[in-house]
Amino acid sequence: MLGEHRLTWSPVFSLMGFVTRVLSPYEFNPANFNPLREVVEQSIDFEVLQRPDCPVKLFLSATNVRTGKVKIFTGKDVSASAVMASACLPTIFHAVEIDGEAYWDGGYMGNPALFPIIYNCTSTDIVIVHINPQYRHEVPRAADDILNRINEISFNSSLLREMRAVSFVTKLVTQKRILGEELPHMLIHGIADDEFMGGLSSTSKYNADWDFLIFLRDQGRRCAGDWLAKNFAKLGVESSVDIDQVYL
Repeated sequence: MLGEHRLTWSPVFSLMGFVTRVLSPYEFNPANFNPLREVVEQSIDFEVLQRPDCPVKLFLSATNVRTGKVKIFTGKDVSASAVMASACLPTIFHAVEIDGEAYWDGGYMGNPALFPIIYNCTSTDIVIVHINPQYRHEVPRAADDILNRINEISFNSSLLREMRAVSFVTKLVTQKRILGEELPHMLIHGIADDEFMGGLSSTSKYNADWDFLIFLRDQGRRCAGDWLAKNFAKLGVESSVDIDQVYL
C-alpha cells in the first residue's frame, strides 16, 4: 500500500515543488487564495474553544515573522486566523496577519511549544506525536530530498531544544536540587513511525487526494493503537521514552 502512495514522481506535484522554489506565494498566488481557511471555519466551533470554561486547553504556536519569536494563541485568541498562522508554510502561503503582526508556521520556533502545557496544565504527562522523521538511514542526494531533510531538521530543532531544557529540569527535580511544586516532574512520551514517514517521498506533502488522506489517518490510528497497547500503563507513572537517548 505504501508503494502506491509514495508519489516518487508526479508532474503536478513536481511542478508545485519547482514553483515554490522559484516564485514566492505573493507571486504565484497574488490573491492569497487558501481553501483550507474555509474548511477550518466550517469544521471548528471557535466560540466553544474561546470560552473560559472550555474543558479543552488549546495552545497554537506561530512564528512572528518580524521578531522571530514564538507566539502562543490560546483562550479568546484562538481563531481561524490563528490556526492558519500556526500552519502557514512561507513558501506556499502568504504570512497571516493578526492584529498588525505577520505570522508563519509555529514549527520554526515551537514544534510543539511545550512551556504553555507545563505551566498551564495539571497533567504531568506530555505525549508528543511526531510527523517528521527524526532519524533517516540514508544521506539525501537528490535536490528535493535534500530540501526535504533540511525542513525536517529545522522543524525538529525547536523540539530538541525544549527537550534539552526538560531533561535538565527533570534531573534537578529528581536530585532534589529544586524543591516546591513550581517545576513539576514531567513524564514524556512519544508516538512516532519514522520508518513509515521516511518512506513517503517529499512530493507526498502536496498530495491532498482524499484516499491518500484516509490512508494516512488509518496508518496514524494503527501507530497510536500500538503505542497505547505497549505504554498505556506508564501514563502518570513514568516516561515511556529515554529523553537523553531519543532527543539529546
